[in-house]
Amino acid sequence: MAPRGIRVALTGAVAAVLAVVLLTGCTPSTPAPPPVGAAFDYQLGGAYDLDSGVDVVVRDRTAPPVAAYSICYINAFQTQPGERGDWPDELLLRDASREVVIDPDWPDEALVDTSDAEAVLAVVSPWIRGCADDGFDAVEFDNLDSYARSGGLLTRVDAIVLARRLVDVAHAAGLAAAQKNAAEDAAVLHSSSHFDFAIAEQCAAFRECEAYTDVYGDDVLDVEYADGLDVPFRVVCTFRERPRAMILRDRQLVTPDDPAYVYERCR
Repeated sequence: MAPRGIRVALTGAVAAVLAVVLLTGCTPSTPAPPPVGAAFDYQLGGAYDLDSGVDVVVRDRTAPPVAAYSICYINAFQTQPGERGDWPDELLLRDASREVVIDPDWPDEALVDTSDAEAVLAVVSPWIRGCADDGFDAVEFDNLDSYARSGGLLTRVDAIVLARRLVDVAHAAGLAAAQKNAAEDAAVLHSSSHFDFAIAEQCAAFRECEAYTDVYGDDVLDVEYADGLDVPFRVVCTFRERPRAMILRDRQLVTPDDPAYVYERCR
C-alpha cells in the first residue's frame, strides 16, 4: 500500500491519549531490527529463492522464512485479498448504510474496525505468534493509516494505540516490529507504539524518505516500483536522502518466472 499525505502536527487529543499510552512503560529487551544497509527482497507476490547477497527478505505470513533475516507480513488493519473470512463479520468497518467500507485503491480489502482493539488482537495475535513459531525474525503491520481512508469512521488515536498493542505482542514473541508506510505518523509510531524500524513503499517517488530516516535513522527499508519513478532507479540511488536499503520491484511483486518481474537494488 503506497503512503499518502505529508507529516502533520499532533492534535491535542492525540497527544493526550499518547501520554497515557506511554505511562504503560517500556517493553523489555527489544529484538534486533534488520542489519543496517543489508540487501533485501520484497516477496509478497510469491516466495522464491534469494539472489546471491540478499540478507533480508519480507514474505507473507503464510510463506516460510528462509536462512536470512526474515520479516513476516501481516495485513493487520485491513483484510488481505481472499482472506476476509478470517475476520469476524462484526470487525469489518461499516458505514451509515451498513455497507462494508472498502479501501478505494484496493477493492478486495475491507477496513477493520480499529476502535475495538481487543477484538483485533484476538485475530492478529495468533498470526504474530505463528510468525515467531515459524522462525521469522520480525513482523510488519500493513495499513496503519487505514483511518485516513475511512471517511472519518476511524481515528488516528485508535490506530496508534492498537499499533502499540500489536508491537507489544510481537516483542513478547521475540520479533522486531516494522512500521509500514504512514510517513506522517512515523515520529509518534516510533516513540509511542515502539516500532523498531520502518518499511516504506515509494518514499523516493513521494519525496518523503526523510520522514522515515529522521525518525529511524538507518533502520529503514524502502521499496520503489518500476512504474512509479519519474527518473531512472540508478539516479534515485544517488539521492542523498534515500534510505541505505532501497530496492526496485514490479508493482505486483511477481516471482522471477513471470515476464513482468523486476528487481534491482542500490549498490
